[in-house]
Amino acid sequence: MAQKLIAPSMLAADFGNLQRDVEMVNNSDADWFHIDVMDGHFVPNISYGMPVIQAIKKHATKPLDVHLMIEKPERYIEEFAKVGADIITVHHESTVHLHRTLRQIKEVGCKAGIVLNLTTPVSVLEDILPECYMILLMSINPGFGGQKFEDITYNRVKKLRAMIDERGLETRIEIDGGVTDKNIKRLVDAGADVFVAGSHVFKSDQQTETIKQLKELANS
Repeated sequence: MAQKLIAPSMLAADFGNLQRDVEMVNNSDADWFHIDVMDGHFVPNISYGMPVIQAIKKHATKPLDVHLMIEKPERYIEEFAKVGADIITVHHESTVHLHRTLRQIKEVGCKAGIVLNLTTPVSVLEDILPECYMILLMSINPGFGGQKFEDITYNRVKKLRAMIDERGLETRIEIDGGVTDKNIKRLVDAGADVFVAGSHVFKSDQQTETIKQLKELANS
């Protein structure tokens, strides 16, 4: 089985000390930086854009996993690649021509993935799954950090894992929202293998130790 990965969400970082928090992730057992981009239209919140991602990339020594919670993401794929995205995921619900958008992501040299909102059935991925490096399942309603994990996620992961395995694919399953040391093991057992952790990491008094604990739990 592939190594399970931890991706701290920079949305929960201290933006007054961004370089410090980037260096913390660099020096931790984390695997990726998770970058949440919100436009105030697709979700009811605005986060950050190109300049902040560029600033993170300048100091980051690990891949940038960029999650676009924006309408018509195809308009900005090239720009996100230019400022340092390594992986770009777009919401199934946010773009009319999903296949074209995934191809666009690959053409600019990034790994491509799809995000599903909390109650979008995983069955919508049936025909597009082979195009995806990763599927991100939201385990909360997107837009704000610090929300409580929704238990319907476990069954969604199981269904998606079965779809992936039946096709003999190596598509990763990422979980975003409310991931903690209390639910990560059950998510692994359901079939997930990449875990976004925001508040749980950045509100911890021992951030690197918290990341290490999540990594160990996920891979035990």
